[in-house]
Amino acid sequence: MLTILTVCGNGIGSSIMLKMKIDEICEDHHIKASVESADFNSAQGKKADLIITVKELAYQFEGREVAVVRSYINKKKIEEDVLEILKKIQESKM
Repeated sequence: MLTILTVCGNGIGSSIMLKMKIDEICEDHHIKASVESADFNSAQGKKADLIITVKELAYQFEGREVAVVRSYINKKKIEEDVLEILKKIQESKM
């Protein structure tokens, strides 16, 4: 099972919406994942197979696996941005 963190600046709205979209994408593609939302500061100390966030925050997670999304709410764009990465990580864990 993949562990995924969705991250925004405050961890209140955008990351929760992104979490919901990632849950849907994982379910649609039969990817087993535990998805949690977090604010930027708390995400720094949390372990995850993948961090999903926007470009403005991504560069601050140096040395970690990060997927950059163009939108927190547009499922089609999010899927285009993360699906291949999710599949790659899932395969590596098998």
